[in-house]
Amino acid sequence: MKPNVRLLRKHRRYSDEFKKQIVADFEIGKFSVYQLSRLHGVHSTLIYRWIYKFSTFNEKGVRVVEMENSSSKKMKEMEARIKELEAALGRKQIQVDYFEKMIELAKTELDIDIKKNYSTPQSTGSGKTKKK
Repeated sequence: MKPNVRLLRKHRRYSDEFKKQIVADFEIGKFSVYQLSRLHGVHSTLIYRWIYKFSTFNEKGVRVVEMENSSSKKMKEMEARIKELEAALGRKQIQVDYFEKMIELAKTELDIDIKKNYSTPQSTGSGKTKKK
C-alpha cells in the first residue's frame, strides 16, 4: 500500500495550428467529431471547444449539433431521390415519344391532323345559366 501517492494528470498542450487543422477537417466534412476524437486521441468536448473558437462558420452562442452519419445519410437520400426523378423523367419521355408517334400515325394512315386541326369549331362555352 502506498500512502500519500496521488496520480498525476498528464496535461497535453496542442498548438493552434493543430487545433485549426482539426477544425478544418471537421468543416469540410472529411471527418466527424467522433472520428477526429478517435483518430487523434483527443476528447470530443475539447474538439467542440476548438470548433467554437476557431470555426469560420459558427458564431458565438451558436451550438454545434452533429448527428451521426447525418451528412452521409442525407447524401444517400438525395442520390436515391435523384435516381427516382430520373426514372420518372425517362418514363415521361417514353410517353411523349409514344404520343408523338401516335399523332404521326393518325396523320399518315387516317389522314387526321391532330396537331393543326383548324376545322373544329370553337367552343361557345357551357351556355348562360339562369339566375334565381
